Amino acid sequence: MNMLNTICAIVLATAASLAVAAEPAKEIRIGIIGLDTSHSPEFTKLLNDPKAASDLAGVRVVAAFPGGSHDIPHTFGEIPKFTKQLRGMGVEIVGSIDELLKHVDAVMLESVDGRPHLEQARPVIAAGKPLYVDKPMAVSLADAMEIFRLADAKHVPCFSASSLRYIPGFQSVRNKTSPFGDIRRCTAWSPLNIEPHHPDLFWYGIHGVESLYTIMGPGCKTVTRVAPDKVVGVWADGREGTFVATPKGKPAYGAEVEGSRRSGVAGTFEGYRPLVVEIVKFFKTGKPPVDAAETLEILAFMEAADQSKQQGGKPVTIESVMKKARESLAK
Repeated sequence: MNMLNTICAIVLATAASLAVAAEPAKEIRIGIIGLDTSHSPEFTKLLNDPKAASDLAGVRVVAAFPGGSHDIPHTFGEIPKFTKQLRGMGVEIVGSIDELLKHVDAVMLESVDGRPHLEQARPVIAAGKPLYVDKPMAVSLADAMEIFRLADAKHVPCFSASSLRYIPGFQSVRNKTSPFGDIRRCTAWSPLNIEPHHPDLFWYGIHGVESLYTIMGPGCKTVTRVAPDKVVGVWADGREGTFVATPKGKPAYGAEVEGSRRSGVAGTFEGYRPLVVEIVKFFKTGKPPVDAAETLEILAFMEAADQSKQQGGKPVTIESVMKKARESLAK
């Protein structure tokens, strides 16, 4: 009888485990904050595609809060168009962030205006929802520090990145699988459109600066504004990294490197999919693909570039900018 009971227990346990294995993984419901950028419909097209490949499967945008900033008319005016596009992809449009959080498991903060990012992130973090923040993470280093502090205090996974970070060529340089060898110098570029409510590089220069950091890694010590459209950083090991506004005749986004084995173009923009794949991995694992310290250094680089410009091109240290931001938060 004992043998029969044992066999029955094994059979029942096996059946239960098979039933669990047969259950499909729970779909992760995503909410979007901000429909004032084309990123919102473009990311949703990828995530809500019923034929999405396995690396994008299991994550779907289900709700969105339009948001928007009246004092940036060229983006605010796009909200009705993008709202209509998301509705057409089966996304529910809600009237507040609090309402959004009732329907979702994780959030993509897409507001093109970085000014409200801290206040928009607060309720998301308080609700314990993993958070991706699109560029710029904030309009100041201090605000970005506070977002990461809040997330860390609540143990909420959080990261921010430009789509330029995931240009395949940039990633191969970063991972030391490119033909260039060790990188000695890099010049990265992007458009340098200025938006009056955003400091200097924060509106569009962020793309080129993040490209630079993707290739060079963190560790910049001093930043010098050598021209209105050119910023030079010197890393702790003596390497030099330069951001410039897109040179004439070049693709809008890109980078050139000087390596120990060869020099040349490191890569050009190929679309949003690589970033969205990383966001999906992040929501599934809870592991941010970009270290918070590197994101903060990127913002410090941009603030240092602005300060250098205001000081007539004098070098500004990353540490001095970091210290000033920490002091402003301590007040």
